[in-house]
Amino acid sequence: MTVPSRALLTRAAADLLESLQRQHGPVMFHQSGGCCDGSSPMCYPVGDFIVGDRDVLLGVLDVGDGVPVWISGPQFDTWKHTQLVIDLVPGRGGGFSLESPEGVRFLSRGRAFTDDENRQLETVPPLTGAQYEAGAQPPGPRGDVVAEAADACPIPAGRAAQFPQ
Repeated sequence: MTVPSRALLTRAAADLLESLQRQHGPVMFHQSGGCCDGSSPMCYPVGDFIVGDRDVLLGVLDVGDGVPVWISGPQFDTWKHTQLVIDLVPGRGGGFSLESPEGVRFLSRGRAFTDDENRQLETVPPLTGAQYEAGAQPPGPRGDVVAEAADACPIPAGRAAQFPQ
């Protein structure tokens, strides 16, 4: 039984992360809770954003030495049934996120886990910031890189017919 990753990213997002790692060293994401940043995944150099004790580690993306993806505990309670897919789109990123000067921004997309996937995920609870600070390491798989967001978040068959090819 393979437990699904709670966080994935697209190839375009992975390519930019590799560039950002060359410029800034190790980086991490924190999924913004809304308000000013509009629920964007914010990218920071590791150590520039203080992870809270109740924050939840969704996973470590398979880019470079790994890119941790964090979310606040209360927001995780709402999103725990959803796989986060970090994509890259044209536009201006959040003011403090590393991609801001690049003319692109990271965007969170989501896919609801199946009932079977939710049962699998219940067997491997995610780490909190407090557990991570105490030395615990994530047990699950590293977040995969998918070619396109649609590879992780396909349009349902009934709706696909509504969109011209």
